[in-house]
Amino acid sequence: MNVLVIGGAGYIGSHCVRQLIAAGHNPVVLDNLVYGHKAALLPSVKFYRGDLADGEFVGNVLDKEKIDLVMHFAAFINVGESVSNPIKYYDNNLCGVVSLIDTMLKHGVKKFVFSSTCATFGIPESLPIVEDMPQHPINPYGQTKLDVENFLKNCAKAYGLNSVAFRYFNASGAAADASIGEDHKPETHLIPLAIYAAMGKRPALKIFGGDYNTPDGTCLRDYVHVDDLSRAHIASFDKLDGDGMFLHYNLGTGTPNSVMDIIKGVKEVSGLDVPYEMSPRRPGDPDALYANSEKAKSQLGWKIEYKDVRSIIETAWRWHSTHPDGFAE
Repeated sequence: MNVLVIGGAGYIGSHCVRQLIAAGHNPVVLDNLVYGHKAALLPSVKFYRGDLADGEFVGNVLDKEKIDLVMHFAAFINVGESVSNPIKYYDNNLCGVVSLIDTMLKHGVKKFVFSSTCATFGIPESLPIVEDMPQHPINPYGQTKLDVENFLKNCAKAYGLNSVAFRYFNASGAAADASIGEDHKPETHLIPLAIYAAMGKRPALKIFGGDYNTPDGTCLRDYVHVDDLSRAHIASFDKLDGDGMFLHYNLGTGTPNSVMDIIKGVKEVSGLDVPYEMSPRRPGDPDALYANSEKAKSQLGWKIEYKDVRSIIETAWRWHSTHPDGFAE
């Protein structure tokens, strides 16, 4: 299958590109490189630099490459920034997708895989989180993702679009061979921040809140390996052969780990101390978030290869220790 990967030079997108190749598909990448890294792509992968909202440009790529399916990894993801600059997030995360789907439909492409988020649930009413729980986002990032999900439902009914949304929990880790990994600027994810602190590349790690209702007082989150996420996306392709459908799945291991668990794991894997300091809670951070992913397992045959957080940290450590400056473009 010819697959256009929007945002394919980013963290999750670049890992998915490699999993697509391993599964026998032909990925084509479109990325504006605002946050992505061209160095994350194999030289053999066809690359187009451009924006998803440029309908003429995207349409030409769809036609030229005879695209069968589009995957979207081009959202802005910084929750705090979404609060301080919501226009940026609505413009890219929502309006950009509306433009993209419009272009796809005009060019006869009706299969779409969307990267959503557990942030659409906000503060859950119970745990673990299952797909049919109420979705009440508490920040613009989560709201834009939910808005896209609702938009895709409407497009299924109106235009026969077939789409699937994957609600990620905490994407983490790196390729097993350490060839690609996480390189955000600025970095906001816990595992790389803990590794940077251990390596002395940043000041002490800030822990936001130590008085949550959890075993050690720090937040509990569900860390899922980026390659496992990618394999779930590809497993959904066979489900998108109808005439107007919207599917949705949670993707997480179902095992919660605290901030202190991550610090302990980084210390054990690296052999280095992780300096940290306690800071006040951030507004809106729930005590715990973790998934029930049985729906993806049963309907897609999804299998999690990285079942414990230490195995995920090991891949992240191999990447960061061998690429201390990231892709260094």
